[in-house]
Amino acid sequence: MSDLFDRAAKFYSDLQSDICRAVADADGTAQFSTDAWQRPGGGGGIARVLAGGAVFEKAGVNWSSVEGELPAELADHMPGEGRVFRATGVSLVLHPRSPMAPTTHANFRCLTKGNALWFGGGADLTPYYLERADAVHFHQTLLDVCERHRPVGDYDRFKAWCDDYFFLPHRNETRGVGGLFFDYLGGKGEHPPEDIFAFVQDLGRAFVAAYLPIVKRRHREPYGEAERNWQLIRRGRYVEFNLIYDRGTLFGLKTNGRVESILMSLPPLVRWDYDVMPEPGSREAELVSSLRATDWLGRVPVEART
Repeated sequence: MSDLFDRAAKFYSDLQSDICRAVADADGTAQFSTDAWQRPGGGGGIARVLAGGAVFEKAGVNWSSVEGELPAELADHMPGEGRVFRATGVSLVLHPRSPMAPTTHANFRCLTKGNALWFGGGADLTPYYLERADAVHFHQTLLDVCERHRPVGDYDRFKAWCDDYFFLPHRNETRGVGGLFFDYLGGKGEHPPEDIFAFVQDLGRAFVAAYLPIVKRRHREPYGEAERNWQLIRRGRYVEFNLIYDRGTLFGLKTNGRVESILMSLPPLVRWDYDVMPEPGSREAELVSSLRATDWLGRVPVEART
């Protein structure tokens, strides 16, 4: 089990470098800063942040491998015995400058506690203006990975999990157009660990292909002050989710993680205007009406296919 954890940590470190290289190349003007840090309770990580780019206003890609003892309220809800844990992963949020290009988030992680080891993570897309073709491309890329790794890669289950997880109950809307999300995969021995790791590696490597072509298509589209203001208002919803509901944020804060790395997912500029209501029939209203669980690929239900 420790060998698999160490290989996962090495893969996530390499994935961080690969994604940062691709994002910097797509931006064309800015580079990532690198900040290595140590966790007082054990382990550490590397935070890499690109700021003020031509394409990306802020892009954060964090890698970590930490260990220690979990608070009882966390340990009681996780697989395995005891409270001693190890956790490694890569997490990222990319905030384009243009409101015509969507924000994205991805996270791939591996944890151990006692005799249990499991994987979690996924990727999702948060547009400010809805382009159905972008949602289809993102989901199709993730579906292709899942199809290569069945039965571990269960697109329908993970897609529904994502729609349910990235949901703001107080706003009654999803954070965006979804993607995939899974957690505790392998914690109950439901799949061979090596099969799960192969799936996670393929999914991590596919992230760039799922997202960057969308940004390259959209970031040059014209926009004005009204579109920029809408982007900043919608970023407020992103902040609300990350600070109230996000498991990674809460896990990091409750395990004495590095605050700067935990909160690097937040956008550099955001606004909360009072009771904003998009004009009926507008593109802004179209986006809001789409913020619900949606079958972007026209999938036939599983029960109908089997």
